Amino acid sequence: MTDFSGDHRRLIDTVAAPDGARIDGAAVTYGHDGQTMEGYAVHDAAVTGPKPGVLIVHDWTGLREYPKARAHMLARLGYFAFCADVYGAGRRFDDHEEAAAEAGRYYGDLPLLRARVRAAYDMLAADPNVDRDRIAVIGYCFGGSAALEFARTGASVRGTVSFHGALIAHEPADVAAIAGPLLVLAGGADAVVPDAAVAKFQDELRTRGDLDWQVTTYAGAEHGFTLPGEAYHATADRRSWRELEAFLGEVLNGG
Repeated sequence: MTDFSGDHRRLIDTVAAPDGARIDGAAVTYGHDGQTMEGYAVHDAAVTGPKPGVLIVHDWTGLREYPKARAHMLARLGYFAFCADVYGAGRRFDDHEEAAAEAGRYYGDLPLLRARVRAAYDMLAADPNVDRDRIAVIGYCFGGSAALEFARTGASVRGTVSFHGALIAHEPADVAAIAGPLLVLAGGADAVVPDAAVAKFQDELRTRGDLDWQVTTYAGAEHGFTLPGEAYHATADRRSWRELEAFLGEVLNGG
């Protein structure tokens, strides 16, 4: 296993590995528009044949340990998980002002944000260990927004999940191309994404009557409720992970 810190290793161990599992994780270099990207792939190499894939998009600090830990959890559940690198190799941020500035570049250029997720999706779909007809996309905070923007492109994904992501409503509505169900997991005390933003986003989704979507709000949970730090909310984290498991089981495995 990648050399994770204690907190992230404990997070991974909340999901039991199957007997005989061989969870292999490795950095994957790819490119987009002349920029070198460094993603991260992990799956159970003891299980042969193509696996359903899950693309994970990182929060605004870049591709650090946290999304990689979530990828290991998903690999233990039988998925091939691939962590996208939206920012580019080496662009990781501890300083929140720097992270906000970097994320703002992509919020201000949604076509670029969508294209960066597409580059990672293409890497995942091309892997021979992945069933390219069974792929879902999930993301955390900035990554949740990115996942939802990617869904709007009409990408061939079975489902999309946003954990405490900013909810960007489009005018005119931009939901016609969304191919699979949406699961939006929101904090009930999220000052970054207040109730008005959630309502506006839901109103846009309602413009398409056949779209399958669900918004779940967790009482008392602030922005970033699954991430380590002051905003961490154990109940919302635990319940949102269970919702993710159920959603992936339904859209990827027909459960």
